[in-house]
Amino acid sequence: MSGGVGAYAAVDLGASSGRVMVGRVGPRSLELTEAHRFPNRPVRVPEGLRWDVLALYGGVLDGLRAAGEVASVGIDSWAVDHGLLDADGALLGNPVHYRDGRTDTVAEKVWATVPAAELYAATGLQYAPFNTLYQLVAARGSRQFAQAERLLLMPDLLTYWLTGEQGTELTNASTTQLIDPRTRTWAHGVAERLGIDLGLFAPLRRPGDPAGVLRPEVLEETGLAGPVTVTAVASHDTASAVAAVPAHGERFAYICTGTWSLAGLELDAPVLTEESRAANFTNELGLDGTVRYLRNIMGLWLLQECLRAWGEPDLGALLREAAGAQALRSVVDAGDSAFLAPGRMPERIAEACRATGQPVPDSPATTVRCILDSLALAHRTAVEDAQRLAGRAVDVVHVVGGGTRNALLCQLTADACGLPVVAGPTEAAAFGNVLVQARAQGRVGDLSGMRRLLAATQSLTRYEPRGDTRRWEAARARLAGTSPGLPQKPGPALPCPTPDDRPDEEPRCVSHCS
Repeated sequence: MSGGVGAYAAVDLGASSGRVMVGRVGPRSLELTEAHRFPNRPVRVPEGLRWDVLALYGGVLDGLRAAGEVASVGIDSWAVDHGLLDADGALLGNPVHYRDGRTDTVAEKVWATVPAAELYAATGLQYAPFNTLYQLVAARGSRQFAQAERLLLMPDLLTYWLTGEQGTELTNASTTQLIDPRTRTWAHGVAERLGIDLGLFAPLRRPGDPAGVLRPEVLEETGLAGPVTVTAVASHDTASAVAAVPAHGERFAYICTGTWSLAGLELDAPVLTEESRAANFTNELGLDGTVRYLRNIMGLWLLQECLRAWGEPDLGALLREAAGAQALRSVVDAGDSAFLAPGRMPERIAEACRATGQPVPDSPATTVRCILDSLALAHRTAVEDAQRLAGRAVDVVHVVGGGTRNALLCQLTADACGLPVVAGPTEAAAFGNVLVQARAQGRVGDLSGMRRLLAATQSLTRYEPRGDTRRWEAARARLAGTSPGLPQKPGPALPCPTPDDRPDEEPRCVSHCS
């Protein structure tokens, strides 16, 4: 293992902002600082909602200039979205935003050819209307798609512009619904039945693989002294965040918290049963042959929307008041798609409580307590269901991402799960990005070694469970009559967190781990 300290630039992109973080990694040291943050503003044009990818790339270049000398660069971002290139490698228009309406009616067409149950058995991915598979079916017949010779997912597109090299990183590719999670290669049968040409994709890369070096023009633009390596990291932000869970052994659950909560287990094989599909669990690929077996939960979006509705009051004061409010007085289903859209969140929470015969929160503090109790209850349900479906027991729950700053939520999650909660690090995706780069240069060991370094160097907080978990079961029973329960077929229940709902960011909103 290499000695000394190495500096690495982690480009960490979300749906509403991006940033370049600099990580410094030594044998017993790990530090992370922010070099540059920049906005990521989608633009609505006559043909639909698009990403301003040139502005995004400009922000990356500015960030690399601010970062100073680094040994390597890695990029992680949200999932599913992509750019199309022509035969000369030129971008054919701004990438389509996953929230664009073009996929609204595509699923039924896909399922007519490959039924939903067969699609899950082949790819292990939960239904989300904007998965890349549905985007490609929606694009079929368009002039732009007819001209396309190459498809690059967002981190791979920016890596191509930095290096001139094309590839498809595996953890992000697993969110396309075109990867077989058992073989960790393309699901050729699914693609053939749907008429999708897998030749559009560049060759698969694994986290840690070299992705080229910065082009001379990029070195000149950023002031960096070459050569500077670009490393393929776990480019789906949730994959990087889970890689940065400071766990010991395998008996742990994780919750990546932020606008969304992504709760589940790290497994060595996917769970592809019909029961798993009905429970709305997804199998996405992680570092070193692992599978991220998880459920998407609405997350702190509920709280963020309420704060906006209330005119952004002091959150600390609200949380202190909520901590003293009656526990589990009212709970709502944090997996209900009724809460997905912005606007009127306090009223919608009140309506949900009224519909289930529970007391209606009568103040901002009691509404906040309802939200946090409901999220903790959803965390409990997801952790329990994941253990049952995967046949894996856990002893501890690790919480990473922006929700680690919310001590009340962390404590309530421990109480609900009846398990200790270890909270931290907050900047999980950037840490995972940096550590994969450092490992590629021999500065850290395997995944267990990365996690030991995180545990030894980062500030973590442990929350012990309090009280009787039966009261949480009673709260869940109150919702049983009105909750949609386990869907019999995939529905647009909860999209995948993506761009703006990233575990390590403050209020941003989107899907798949955005």
